[in-house]
Amino acid sequence: MSLSIVYTRANLGVDAPLVTIEVHLSNGLPAFNLVGLPETTVKESRDRVRSALINSDFEFPCKRITVNMAPADLPKGGSRFDLAIAIGIIAASEQLKRVDLLQYEFIGELALSGDLRAIQGALPMAFAASKSKRQLVLPVSNGDEASLVSNAQIVAAKSLTEVYLHLSNRQKIAPHIIKKTKQEASVYGDMSDIVEQHHAKRALEIAAAGAHNILFFGPAGTGKSMLANRLLSIMPELDEESALTSASIRSISGDKICPATWRNRAFRQPHHTSSATALVGGGTYPKPGEISLAHKGVLFLDELPEFGRHILDVLREPMETGEINISRAAQKVVYPAEFQLVCAMNPSPTGDIDDQRANPDQVLRYLNRISGPFLDRIDLQVNVPRIDLGKALQVKHQSKMATEFSQQRSNNNVHHLKATANSDISTSMSSQAEEANIAARKDHRATDVKQENNVEINISQRKQGETNSSRAEQGEGSEHPQLAVDLETSAIVKARVVAAQERQMERQGKLNKCLSGKEIEQYCPLSETESLFLSKAMQSMNLSMRAYHRTMRVARTIADLDCADRVNQRHLAEALSFRSFDRMLNELTG
Repeated sequence: MSLSIVYTRANLGVDAPLVTIEVHLSNGLPAFNLVGLPETTVKESRDRVRSALINSDFEFPCKRITVNMAPADLPKGGSRFDLAIAIGIIAASEQLKRVDLLQYEFIGELALSGDLRAIQGALPMAFAASKSKRQLVLPVSNGDEASLVSNAQIVAAKSLTEVYLHLSNRQKIAPHIIKKTKQEASVYGDMSDIVEQHHAKRALEIAAAGAHNILFFGPAGTGKSMLANRLLSIMPELDEESALTSASIRSISGDKICPATWRNRAFRQPHHTSSATALVGGGTYPKPGEISLAHKGVLFLDELPEFGRHILDVLREPMETGEINISRAAQKVVYPAEFQLVCAMNPSPTGDIDDQRANPDQVLRYLNRISGPFLDRIDLQVNVPRIDLGKALQVKHQSKMATEFSQQRSNNNVHHLKATANSDISTSMSSQAEEANIAARKDHRATDVKQENNVEINISQRKQGETNSSRAEQGEGSEHPQLAVDLETSAIVKARVVAAQERQMERQGKLNKCLSGKEIEQYCPLSETESLFLSKAMQSMNLSMRAYHRTMRVARTIADLDCADRVNQRHLAEALSFRSFDRMLNELTG
């Protein structure tokens, strides 16, 4: 048979459309023609395939070879089609007989020796192949990445010869199954590392609970970047579908996908010299930019005014829609871009607005590098002031002492229990062992109750300096009401964030950030008094209608953290307290 058909995949955004390779051998002058809109790298595959076939001891047919890549109107780029073309030539020249190639899909680059080399974008191809119920044959170096798709049938080979032996049933390749590895958590520090800055830490918790965008501004060295890096530590884990989408984008861009960390949220921190194309993506054949690589993760823009106004404004549409449409002459692609924006900046070109080195006009000119519509899309604007160094060191010392005291008491309890157990065994093992078990179960239940009380504590209790059992165990005294807040770990804050997001999904099926105008009216009803309070505040702060909706979403998140069914005036007041940047601009403009 002089005609063969082989399946492979192309890349189009995060999708992997099916490509049919049709190979026909005919009489005439020897030639090797590729048709179907191949780009330069695909045309170069003719030389790679020919050398790979000869060096793998296959016969290269001295005939007129025509390779059609359908659909013809889809641009084909990259070296991923080498293996499919080679298998098509082997089958068309009847060196591979009685094999149903339609149950396979082939991707991989061929070396001149016939070895298979890794390609980019294997993960979305594996996901598409699993939906089509076909086996995916690919290089062994892409095997672990492709095996992340749970239902995919992966055949990972080292060379063209191995693929031939597998297809001809001479030497079967076992299905590639990834080794189970323990997922490694992202290492971005802990919330307990941050001393003082209780208002900023509260804002970070609200941002994580409602997926809100947040801006930190303040003098240099006050912990803005430190706060931004702690956001991932309090965000919930990704579900498998979202993790696969995020990993697919990284796979397309050429990043290596590690089985131990592929489910972690992305944290992208582009430099302020990055171009608009680097942020949103682009190129002749569009590649994903930073906002897509931060999908379901965090995009951190440090030194915000240094990015340039026109660069920041290209983020306005993706921040609203959660995707980016990139149109070029060759193709048009859509990449997901549901990122959480975290920004940090100084309020003055000199670093500190109170250092008297810049007049109000210079400060305002510096701040005007950020457009009003961009600021409107930031839900939380948080001032991060300088802290008293002496007080901070004192709190740090008290935290260390409390931790050491807690560990020492825990060790003493363990030694005491061991000594008691040994004594009990020597006297009356059966009865006293049962009593010890009962006491242990009671202690365990009491500990669980204490932990739940610590997780469910709300903002009003923290402001009033009230203490609970977990704070008492940490050695907190009444003269230091903020010590327990400083000792709160990311795990404790994360538990509150997870509980708040569960309330949102149960109530409305989405996070508060995604609420539309009608949904805000439905899920955030206000009384006449509360509406009047918010209206006066919005007028005095000169806020837009978009800022109104964002304030309502933040207030709804604060209510969820407080386990409240309705948004009340206290929630609105706290939400308005996170518009510090707007107030600073109003003061500068008179």
